[in-house]
Amino acid sequence: MSSNTSTVTVDNKSVELPVKDGTIGPSVIDISKLYGQTGMFTYDPGFTSTAATESKITYIDGDKGILLYRGYPIDQLAEHGDFLETCYLLLYGELPTAAQKADFDYRVTRHTMVHDQMNRFFTGFRRDAHPMAIMVACVGALSAFYHDSTDISDPHQRMIASMRMIAKMPTLAAMAYKYSIGQPFVYPQNELDYTSNFLRMCFAVPAEEYKVNPVLSRALDRIFILHADHEQNASTSTVRLAGSSGANPFACIAAGIACLWGPAHGGANEAALKMLEEIGTPDRIPEYIAKAKDKNDPFRLMGFGHRVYKNYDPRARIMQKTTHEVLNELGIKDDPLLDVAVELEQIALKDEYFIEKKLYPNIDFYSGITLKAMGFPTSMFTVLFALARTVGWIAQWSEMIEDPSQRIGRPRQLYTGETERDYVTVAQRG
Repeated sequence: MSSNTSTVTVDNKSVELPVKDGTIGPSVIDISKLYGQTGMFTYDPGFTSTAATESKITYIDGDKGILLYRGYPIDQLAEHGDFLETCYLLLYGELPTAAQKADFDYRVTRHTMVHDQMNRFFTGFRRDAHPMAIMVACVGALSAFYHDSTDISDPHQRMIASMRMIAKMPTLAAMAYKYSIGQPFVYPQNELDYTSNFLRMCFAVPAEEYKVNPVLSRALDRIFILHADHEQNASTSTVRLAGSSGANPFACIAAGIACLWGPAHGGANEAALKMLEEIGTPDRIPEYIAKAKDKNDPFRLMGFGHRVYKNYDPRARIMQKTTHEVLNELGIKDDPLLDVAVELEQIALKDEYFIEKKLYPNIDFYSGITLKAMGFPTSMFTVLFALARTVGWIAQWSEMIEDPSQRIGRPRQLYTGETERDYVTVAQRG
């Protein structure tokens, strides 16, 4: 905590506002009493200069390309750990001991089944329903099945709800995928690890045995780690805002999924892949790069640069390596889309325009290619993002619930509408 203050002068009246310091990152000016002292609000569209909460979970330095989960660099966690270990870290603040990890893995694994009546939910959706629409509905519906874990004032119930969502999200995601392609649901198997289990539920069929490829499982596990949390982004802020009203945790996560569905947020990797499809073949890349450089052309290269990371996205380095591991393992040849991606990546890393503008390939560029190579349709990309981000949402939600200074979210506004006017009857309006 800083002893410094900042002075704001309004109508010749000076107001002292406290300055608070974090452990790292920018300090903040506490404006919580500004309205009471001056009668004025601040104006910050998108809250890009406003810290709406205090958090100990994730830290980002966009200028330096740094992402830390509870102080641990993202590359170290993705290189040496697994997703459930990262889940434990985000939830509890420390990496687990061997005994703690074994217990945590066991508890998550034993919660992967969903209530059998959930199957009936899916028959109510059209066959061509977007999997994200199904996820929003089904996750919200979990609160109708698990009444014993919706009391947010009970720490034990919060813990059970957290376990259930981390465990059941892969099952629901796989069910959404299977339903969309007209195949029967595949139930989880307890002997498989988290990510291998998910791959089996997605790609196994009853007619034959399915063996999980360990290279693909490890790659997807890394993708989950890289997407597990990303500070106070739009969907996380949505979860916190919904949670601030006292809504049950399943409803809060469903709200986060709905927000993530937006193309400016979770749909970025899908947009990157659609761009590659538009380019079509490697010989057309120069044409599209010229279009990207032309300020008067509406075309934009998707999957390059990042609104937070002004340097290289630290997740993209790991994702780049993982993408090439997957492509090499699968030995995919004669896929024009992947050929375009590989060629475009090489040009972007060497082209002076891209280097000067810091338009490096980001995580969405690489993850879209990887998921496509694994066999996932583009409609499932954001579902996988939601699966991975669930633990981050839960950790942020839990932190908010346990914060004694927490209060219901209530953003203010700058009103620019009509001033007060009297009602006129329809007969008098001409």
